[in-house]
Formats: sequence, C-alpha cells, structure tokens
Amino acid sequence: MSNRKIGGLVSVTYHPHLELAGAVVPPAPEGCEECLRLGTPWVHLRLRLTCRHAGCCDSSPERHPRIHAYHIGHPVVQSFEPGDDWRWCFFDDTYV
Repeated sequence: MSNRKIGGLVSVTYHPHLELAGAVVPPAPEGCEECLRLGTPWVHLRLRLTCRHAGCCDSSPERHPRIHAYHIGHPVVQSFEPGDDWRWCFFDDTYV
C-alpha cells in the first residue's frame, strides 16, 4: 500500500482490499437496511463496496458495516453521504 498526504487527508494509490470491490451501483436506501428491519436508529450511511449493501456508520449504535466486515469479509466501505468522497478499510483501519 502506498500513501500520499493531500491537504490533511491521506490518498492511497494501492490497497489490497480494494481488489474485493466491484463496480459500484449504489442502491437508493431509505436508511441502514439492518436498522430499518430492527427499528434502531442510525447516524450516517456507508456503502459496502463488495456487496453494495447500505449500512449505518460507526457512530450509530449497531455499527453494522464493521460487524459485516469481520463476519463476512467485506472490509471496504464508502461514505454514502452527499458531498463525501472517501472509502475506509476496517481490516487496516485506514482510508483507501
């Protein structure tokens, strides 16, 4: 993995877990799919880049994408918030 710092953010030019991500065709979710099913609140949405499933963020009580990353093996998420343009790898705890 090679990193480059740009304006306080780290730009990663190669990351091995990005190979798991396919072409992103985001759904149009009403919210975190698990939180909606369970009736629990969420704060922000994250899109899992391997399976394209929308889930809540780590600031949400249930933290579904982090749990999914470790149980299913889909480590990379992308913010699904308007104006955000970043991805995160739960396995390496870094922006990718």
